[in-house]
Amino acid sequence: MRFKTSMSKEPKHTELVGCVGWCNTEEVYTCGDDHILFKWNLVTNETLKVTDLPSDLYPTDLHWFPRAHGKKQGLDLLLITAADGKYHLINKNGRFEKTVEAHKGAILSGRWSYDGAGLLTAGEDGQVKIWSRSGMLRSTILQSDTPVYSATWGPDSNQVLHTLGKMLVIKPLTPNSKVNKWKAHDGIILKVAWNPSNNLIVSGGEDCRYKVWDTYGRQLYGSHPHDYPITALAWSPMGDLFAMGSYNTLRLCDKTGWSYSLEKPNTGSVFNIAWSSDGTQVAGACGNGHIIFAHIIERRLEWNDYEAIVTGRKSISVRNVSNEAREKLEFPDRVIKLALQYGHLVVVTPTQCHIYSTSNWNTPVIFELREGSVCMLQLAARHFLLVEKTTAGLYSYEGRLLCSPRWQAMQPDTLNESSVSISPDTIAVRDQVDDKVVLLFEVGTARSLSDLPPLNHSLGVIDVALSQAGTAAERQLTVLDRNRDLYLSTVRGSSSRKLRKLGSMIQSLCWNSDTNMLAAVQDMNLTVWYYPNVLYVDKRLLKKTLLIKDASEYGKNPMIVSFVGNHIGIRRVDGSLVNSAISPFQAVLHGYTASNHWDDALRLCRIVKDTALWACLAAMATHAKNLATAEEAYAAIDENDKVEYIQYIKKVPMRHAQAAEMALLGGNIQDAESMLLQNGRIFHAIMTHIQLHNWQRALELAVKHKTHVDTVLLFRKKYLETFEKVETNEKFLQFKNEVILDEEKINAKIQNEYEKENAVP
Repeated sequence: MRFKTSMSKEPKHTELVGCVGWCNTEEVYTCGDDHILFKWNLVTNETLKVTDLPSDLYPTDLHWFPRAHGKKQGLDLLLITAADGKYHLINKNGRFEKTVEAHKGAILSGRWSYDGAGLLTAGEDGQVKIWSRSGMLRSTILQSDTPVYSATWGPDSNQVLHTLGKMLVIKPLTPNSKVNKWKAHDGIILKVAWNPSNNLIVSGGEDCRYKVWDTYGRQLYGSHPHDYPITALAWSPMGDLFAMGSYNTLRLCDKTGWSYSLEKPNTGSVFNIAWSSDGTQVAGACGNGHIIFAHIIERRLEWNDYEAIVTGRKSISVRNVSNEAREKLEFPDRVIKLALQYGHLVVVTPTQCHIYSTSNWNTPVIFELREGSVCMLQLAARHFLLVEKTTAGLYSYEGRLLCSPRWQAMQPDTLNESSVSISPDTIAVRDQVDDKVVLLFEVGTARSLSDLPPLNHSLGVIDVALSQAGTAAERQLTVLDRNRDLYLSTVRGSSSRKLRKLGSMIQSLCWNSDTNMLAAVQDMNLTVWYYPNVLYVDKRLLKKTLLIKDASEYGKNPMIVSFVGNHIGIRRVDGSLVNSAISPFQAVLHGYTASNHWDDALRLCRIVKDTALWACLAAMATHAKNLATAEEAYAAIDENDKVEYIQYIKKVPMRHAQAAEMALLGGNIQDAESMLLQNGRIFHAIMTHIQLHNWQRALELAVKHKTHVDTVLLFRKKYLETFEKVETNEKFLQFKNEVILDEEKINAKIQNEYEKENAVP
C-alpha cells in the first residue's frame, strides 16, 4: 500500500498554504497567506476562486462543519481561524456568516465538534476555549503561559486533547473530572490528532518524531527521528491509517505506527493534511504554495490461494498463486473499499457495490448504494455487512438486502472492526452510548431482524468478536474489556449467557474462520484455545486444551490479522507479516465431532497421542452427552475421578437425571439444578446440594417446595458432629426447634424416594 501523489505544474497560491479541508469526496477548499479561498474539483481538475479574503486575514486552520449533521440541519459552514485572534464562519459560496474575536494573538487550531453542537479554538495566548455554534463563548478550559499549537475533540465530544509544550493533556468537560497529562515528546509538540473510531492518539513535534498513544498515555509506537519537525498529522476516517507531513515529506502509516510508504515531493513543509470522508484520498497544504493530492493504491489482500491488489484508482489485479491465473478488474469509478474472504471479493465504489465469486470473475453481482459513502465493509461466510454514513445493511452475496440493524443513538460513521462483528446468524455491536453493553441481533429472513437480549459487562468493552463456525446454538462471543481481560459467552441459551473469564493481558485476538478455535497474543505469548467452550463444559480442562507459544520473536505489540486453517497471520510492530502454524489435527477433530463421527475422533486421538487432543475430545464428548467417548478420553488424560463418575452416570436410569449429572461433571451446578427441577425431581436436586455441601441452597429448596426439610437438617447435623462444630447459621437454628428429627423415618423416606426414581423408565 502506498500513496500516489499529484500536483499541478504551477502553484495556484502565490504564498504559503496553511489550510486545507474536504467539502465532499470530490471538492477541496484551500486558503493561504495570499488571502484567496480556492475550490478544487478532483473530477474535472478545475480550480475556482471562491472569494478574496480580507488583506489582514492570515488563515491558520480550516475545518468544515461535520457533513452528517450539516446535511440534516441545513448547515454548510467553513470554520477559518486567523493570526489576528479571530475566527470566521463562511458558507461554501464565500460569504462571511460570522466573525468572532476569540484570542489575543494567533488562533493556532480550530475544530468543530463531532456532533456539530460547538467548536473549540486554541491560541498562542495559552488558552483553549469552547464556543457554541452561534459564536457564544461557553467556557475557557485552559489558561496558561505556553502557546497551544494543536487541539482536538475526543470521540464523544465530551473531552478535549491539547498540547502544552512537551506535554499532552486530555481535559474532560464534565466538572470535577480528572485531567490526564503526560510528557509525550522531547521537543515542543506541534500537531496532535485523536481518532473517534479506534480511540487512538498520534502526536508529532519538534523532536522530529511521531508517536501513537492510547487514552491512558501509554505509548504504543515511537518513530525514529526524521530530518525535520513533524508539522502535519491526520487520521483516516476509519482509523486504520494516518498520514504524516514534514518538510518535503509525506508518509502513510498504519494505526499501530509502522510506515506503509514514504514520499518525498517538492512541497516545502506540509502544514496541514486532510482526508476525504471515504478514506481513499488526502490533500496537503504546502509551504511553497502547492496543494498535494494523494490517493491510496496497491492495497493488498490475501485469502487462501488468492491475492487481490489495487493497481490503480479504478482497477484491481487478482492472482491465483496456485496456478498463476490472473484477472484484471476494471471499474467505472474509483475503488473505495474492498474485502476478500469466504470465496468472494466485494468491491465498493462511490455509487455501486460489486460482488465477485472466486469461481467466476466475469459476471459480478452489482447493486446501487443507498447513500454512496461507505464507512466499513465486513465479510462472513453467508453474507456481508456494508456500513454507510447513516445506515448499516446486511447483504447476501447475491446482492439482496437481508436486514438493516438499528439501535438507539446509532452512529454508523464511527463503527470499526473492533466495535462490530458478524457471523452466519448473529450480529454483535458495542453500544455507542454505553460501552459496557453489547447489543446482539439475530439474522432472520430478509424481512425480519429479531433482537436478542443485550449482554452487560462491568467494564467498558473495547473489542467484540463472534465465532464463525458451527450452528447458531453453538455461536460464541468474546468480549475484551479496558483491563485487557478476555471473556467468553454463548449467544443463545439463558443458562450460559453469563460472561466467563478466558484470559488476561490480551493484546489482540482472532477466531478461526473454519472452526471454533481462538488465537490471542497474551502478554508475551501466543495462546490458542483449541476448544473455548470448555469453560461451559468442564472449566478444569481449560489449561489442558491450550497451546502457549513464546511470542517474543514478534516484538512489542504484535497484532493477529488472520487465523485460517492451522495458520495464524501476525503483524509485527515493524509492519512485517509473520505466519505461525499450529497442529492440523485439532481442526480435523472439530470436523469429526461436528459430524458425530466419534469413532473416527477416537481413532485420530489414539494415533496422535496428544494430551491436548484427548482433553478437547473429552470436553466435546461431555458436551454432546456421549458417555462412552468421554470415558475413554478422560482415562487417556488420567482424570480417574471423572472416569468413575461417568461410570456412575451410566447406571442412572433416567435420561434427564443423566443430563443433570453430566452438567455436574463439568461443574455446572446451576444447570444441573434447573434440569432436575424442570422434571419434578425435587428430592434429587436437594440431595445434589447436600452432597456438594451447599447447605444454604439445599434448605432453600426444601422450604420452598415444603419437602425434606428434616432430611436437610439431619445431614447438616451429622456433618457438624463429624467435624465437632457448633451450628451458627441462623436459618438452620430457626428450624432446629421447629422440626423433629426422626432418623428412622427420614431414612425410610429417602429409601422410598430412591425406589420411586429407579422405578421410572
